[in-house]
Amino acid sequence: MRTEPTWRIPFGMLMLLVGLAVYAIVIARYVPGIVGGWHPAFQTIVYIALGLAWLLPLGRFLQWMETGSMRPPEGSDTDT
Repeated sequence: MRTEPTWRIPFGMLMLLVGLAVYAIVIARYVPGIVGGWHPAFQTIVYIALGLAWLLPLGRFLQWMETGSMRPPEGSDTDT
């Protein structure tokens, strides 16, 4: 358990905000041109998938912010 402050948490939060902003701008700029003519139901599926896609690397990123390592701690139950 960490007892002293670390630079990774404020830096990680800043990078998370910047990364999400860039991701949102890229999605807002390019995706409507691709799916704009599709049926609204298919557009909805695409936007839901893209809205959730940024969550995939979030667990490892938050783990790095807390521990400094992207790997799960040894002996953890995350391998199952």
